[in-house]
Amino acid sequence: MADDSTATFIDIVVAIFVPPLGVFLKFACGIEFWICLLLTFFAYIPGIVYAVYAITK
Repeated sequence: MADDSTATFIDIVVAIFVPPLGVFLKFACGIEFWICLLLTFFAYIPGIVYAVYAITK
C-alpha cells in the first residue's frame, strides 16, 4: 500500500505529462480540473504549473 507521499509523487509525475489527468486523479471533475484543462488548452506550461500547485497545496 502506497503512502501519501508516494501517491503525491505519482500525481505530480502524471501532471507534468498530462496536467488535467493529474488534477482529475486528485479532485475528479471539480473546479480545479476545469481550470487546469483551460490553462493547458491555451498554454501547456501554465497548465503544468497550476496542476503541480493544485496537487501540492
